Amino acid sequence: MDTRKVKGRLLENPLARSIFELKVTLREIEPPIWHQIQVQSDITLASLHDILQIVMGWTNSHLHLFEDADGERYGMPEPEMNLRDDRRVQLDRLLRRPGERIYYEYDFGDSWGHDVVLERIVRPESGAKYPHVAGGARACPPEDCGGVPGYEEFLSIIANPRHPEHDETLTWAGGAFDPEAFDVDEKNRRLRR
Repeated sequence: MDTRKVKGRLLENPLARSIFELKVTLREIEPPIWHQIQVQSDITLASLHDILQIVMGWTNSHLHLFEDADGERYGMPEPEMNLRDDRRVQLDRLLRRPGERIYYEYDFGDSWGHDVVLERIVRPESGAKYPHVAGGARACPPEDCGGVPGYEEFLSIIANPRHPEHDETLTWAGGAFDPEAFDVDEKNRRLRR
């Protein structure tokens, strides 16, 4: 807790930012792919997009949008898409209480939908660095694999060494892919870079 000592008493610092603990779950994938992250409550949605790209393992090669509970949409300003500028909207304007959620979509072709749920609000820990990955499960699908149906087909192909596209698909995926892989330390190292 961020505090100041005044005349022998510890007072909470009113300027201390809150930390939002968010659970980010990729839609329509079973078993679920999810990541739990801690971010400063006052970051912009554009900053949250950058964090999600790193944490989920995406390559930031496609457009994205956020949608709040009222259906308002945010992203890079695109007149034909009617998106509000996500660089001008802070996360704590859209999420205020645990249980509230926003929707994040990445790659409008593959349509990777993510539920972003505010799990809890905490004070920053002394010496902690934010953003921070606190937990999660399973690897993010490879970029450009064709959305949920393409990912299911991809998993089927790499699981079957006799499939005629097995070797080619593994090469395309970088030589190997473990859908169960999740390394919280590696995720945090990537965030620090």
